[in-house]
Amino acid sequence: MFFLGSYIIIGAATGLLAGLFGVGGGLIIVPALTFLFTIRGLPEPIILHLALGTSLACIMFTSISSLRAHHGKGAVNWQVVRRISPGILVGTFLGAFLAAQLSTRFLKGVFVVFIYYVALQMFLNTKPAPTRQLPGNSAMFGAGTLIGGISSLVGIGGGSMSVPFLVWCNVPMHSAIGTSAAIGFPIALSGTVGYLVNGLHVAGLPSPSLGFVYLPPVIGISVASILTAPLGAMLAHSLPVARLRIVFALLLFAMGTKMLASIF
Repeated sequence: MFFLGSYIIIGAATGLLAGLFGVGGGLIIVPALTFLFTIRGLPEPIILHLALGTSLACIMFTSISSLRAHHGKGAVNWQVVRRISPGILVGTFLGAFLAAQLSTRFLKGVFVVFIYYVALQMFLNTKPAPTRQLPGNSAMFGAGTLIGGISSLVGIGGGSMSVPFLVWCNVPMHSAIGTSAAIGFPIALSGTVGYLVNGLHVAGLPSPSLGFVYLPPVIGISVASILTAPLGAMLAHSLPVARLRIVFALLLFAMGTKMLASIF
């Protein structure tokens, strides 16, 4: 019951923060699950792989709710989604395959670098200047492969990379956010399949699991985050989001530092 309650709390916090700041849940889910799996005494070599695969499975469900909301507001550029998705699918699956070959310590290092990058981005509230147009299909495939690969390695929906990329390519901010939400689904789907396939024959996984996807937190986190995300979006219009963004950035710095310390 302790762990089930923890999954629900993580999901509720993830939904609120996603609604407030538009960030993907993986930045919260991965460190939280890593901590809980360590407390539970799971084998250290599989803890982060299990957290990453489970995080992407959670995002697969929550992204559906998000993309439907943005589609309802006409904020999803489906032409961009169609053009970038092939690269996203390839990159995310390859990223999951690569992650299965890497050590937990190395993956922690990758995640720490990424969480520091996102925290700094949020703290400074940096936005790229729109200086170019969307590239051709080959370049879009390459961009999708890069975004998908990195997203898979750190267990996120990719918004912290796809939104700046789209804004840089002169996509309006509201459309960039909505389109990024739609891109999050193929990232999560392909990444989940990749971690599932690559973890099928790994020993020491908790039950019930499908490869590196642990089902109880998927259910608890997904349901809670879907319920609280609309509340976060509503609070975004009444709370001092700029100040809260700084607080959240400091929280990310703290989580990244804790994970960094665990490497040594």
